[in-house]
Amino acid sequence: MMNDLVLQFQALLFTPDRILNAIAALLIVSIVGMIRGSMGGSANPIMWRLIDIGFGALGDKMNKAGRPKGDLIFRGFIIMSIVIVFAFVIAKVLIVMSLEYSTWSLVQILSLCVALSSGAVFAAIGQLYKALNKKKVTKGAYYKIARSTRTDLSKNDDYTITRVGMGYVLRSFDKSVVAPILWYLIFGLVGAYLYAALAALSWRFGKDGHSSGFGQAILSIEKLMGYVPNIISGILISFAALITPTAGMTRAFLGLARPKGQATYEEGGLPLTAAAFALNISLGGPTVDLGGGKIPRNWVGPEGATARLESAHLHRVSYISFIAHLLWLLGLGSALIFA
Repeated sequence: MMNDLVLQFQALLFTPDRILNAIAALLIVSIVGMIRGSMGGSANPIMWRLIDIGFGALGDKMNKAGRPKGDLIFRGFIIMSIVIVFAFVIAKVLIVMSLEYSTWSLVQILSLCVALSSGAVFAAIGQLYKALNKKKVTKGAYYKIARSTRTDLSKNDDYTITRVGMGYVLRSFDKSVVAPILWYLIFGLVGAYLYAALAALSWRFGKDGHSSGFGQAILSIEKLMGYVPNIISGILISFAALITPTAGMTRAFLGLARPKGQATYEEGGLPLTAAAFALNISLGGPTVDLGGGKIPRNWVGPEGATARLESAHLHRVSYISFIAHLLWLLGLGSALIFA
């Protein structure tokens, strides 16, 4: 019985067509994103932006300050249920379309691209990196990072802006690359869209685990789907540190095993922790969201590590993320051979 379950899981996870589609989609969003840049000022997946446009205002109306916490949790559950049904229906429609046309693989690939983001993130970080090098960090340099992370950076110093940018690169690799692809490999387009919908709601209302209650149900379900991808992302970031200048793979893995200095799942989890220990720096730290609410993020990394991060640190964490992308593609390629 157990052997049958394992074989069924392998059959789901190692479907050659899905693996090929995932590789193609990731390459498309990487290349097009680098060339085209972010759309609408945000480097997040298109799916996240569609959900924000369609349900963000409704969620804000339901998330009324002063209401009992239990009421807010229930309201968050309602908006989550609506968005999940929306994502499920859209995925099913696209699946039917992909089966109706001879170019079904192309439809699947382009549909998966909607749930991913890669190149646009590097383009936004590259813009910030150039500004930091020139010591001219204007609003235009960090605007896309602020929109993409829902962080008010207008009153922060360059060190804080850099930390937020570095954290975004790492978290995006987890939530916009590894997680949606993994769920696509297991459950197809439905799995990728359901995760992307939950990740979008967590980004919009979760406040990194510091929600007044409205985002708690959303974060709990998203964490269930994102826990394993977060582990995979942390491991890939740790291995990427092996060939990153000034980084240390051993430090990264030791950091993952330490009880102190780790980022909670809601604040970035293992990818953020691995990078902070690998580079011997402090990431995280308190910020303010676009609505003016304080987000008391924890400090992540070794004790006594510097939090005064500059362009060189931003370049290294971008390099780590890039290598982690290559390792993920290598893993997908290996899975294709195995399949």
